[in-house]
Amino acid sequence: MIKIQSLNQNKQFLSILKKKRINNNYFTIYYGKNNNEIKNKILKISFVTKKKIGNAVKRNKIRRRLKSAVQKILTNDKNVNLNYNYIIFGKDKVYSEKFSILSNNIESTFKKIKNLNN
Repeated sequence: MIKIQSLNQNKQFLSILKKKRINNNYFTIYYGKNNNEIKNKILKISFVTKKKIGNAVKRNKIRRRLKSAVQKILTNDKNVNLNYNYIIFGKDKVYSEKFSILSNNIESTFKKIKNLNN
């Protein structure tokens, strides 16, 4: 089983934010090569929402929905490359959209990332 681990240090965030990104109506994914060559099944990913989006309840719901969509993809497919670190910025539309549509968008975006880097 693949574990999800959050990025902890500010320098990790800053280094990934300078690298590649993919925009979507629901989120923006920043991704960069993982410097550590750890062979464990650990996915380093962080979920972020801006303070402009609603109140804390709404922002937390957006993060929880994105996280559960990524966990669903990790159990079903192998589309997520574990050699990369990811930061997902959730947008306001995630709150009101159906989970199935959100899950399909995340899955297709991770497929694009995997195809671009292979």
